[in-house]
Amino acid sequence: MGRERRLELIHQIQFLRNSKVICYITGDRENINTRIAPDVIRVFYRHLETLGENERIDLFLYTRGGDVLTPWRLVNLIREYTENFSLLVPFRAYSAGTLIGLGASEIVMGKMGELGPIDPSVANAFNPQDPSNPVAKIPVSVEDVSSFVTLAMEIFQLKGQEQLESVFTHLANNVHPLALGNVQRNYALIRSIARKLLRMHMSAEEEELIKDIVNNLTEKLYAHNHMISRREAKNDIKLGIVQPSFELEKIMWTLYEEYEKELKLSEPFIPSDLLSEAQSHVEFEVPGGVVESLSALDYFVFKGSVSSGDIPGDMVPSINVNMDRQYWKRII
Repeated sequence: MGRERRLELIHQIQFLRNSKVICYITGDRENINTRIAPDVIRVFYRHLETLGENERIDLFLYTRGGDVLTPWRLVNLIREYTENFSLLVPFRAYSAGTLIGLGASEIVMGKMGELGPIDPSVANAFNPQDPSNPVAKIPVSVEDVSSFVTLAMEIFQLKGQEQLESVFTHLANNVHPLALGNVQRNYALIRSIARKLLRMHMSAEEEELIKDIVNNLTEKLYAHNHMISRREAKNDIKLGIVQPSFELEKIMWTLYEEYEKELKLSEPFIPSDLLSEAQSHVEFEVPGGVVESLSALDYFVFKGSVSSGDIPGDMVPSINVNMDRQYWKRII
């Protein structure tokens, strides 16, 4: 019943919107979560080729975020097939999801719709070491570095060259200079991508508005986990937000709930639960993301195995989980 019900809802959205719909869900199920990433581009290409060129294409999206370069490539690809690209947001479209929205001519948000800041955290070999995990590196927030300098200049009123040099030296002693260089590159990158996405559907006369939107989404929300409602997105940030009709909003939310149920987003994935008294070794294949349209379906799959074994002298059996592969699997 799952796909049959989803197709019915997708068809209803297409009828109400006079569009073609592609659904992209990156699941946030505990222990099995996915993110926007470059490997989805080829999956979208197959769906778009199946749909062909259309007057309007709607992307139905649910995501917590991901790679900041993928939205630029994805929006460009979708716009090869339509002049009118819209984003449908029933619930969450954070970070990279918000970037995708910047490239859309309109963002259709329900009452539960949420966008998020687009300030990224960066990680490379020169990032600080995590004191609680010697093999891990601590991501550095681009805006945190910028805010540290702002704190010194605006709050503590450090303005002389000697004082500012001391502040920067202290920062560089704690964060590798090459990591700071990477922060600067990403600071410029995210703003450049956001501007280019907005310019796809905004005029040259709106350059000041473009600048304000980018500034609001990068440095004026102050918390990366800030949830932007449709009211704030429209009235304060000045994005092209459209409120759906009562009927459309109901269908959008029902379709989200169908994906939530299909991917079991409200339930943690606990591999040991797959074992039984009769089975001490089980192979599993669990979907963690979806790209779906009327004529095609792909799942992002986690494939692995879980086994139990007794350790001499230990009263509790050991559980071993091996994740063998993560990949997009073509279903239809």
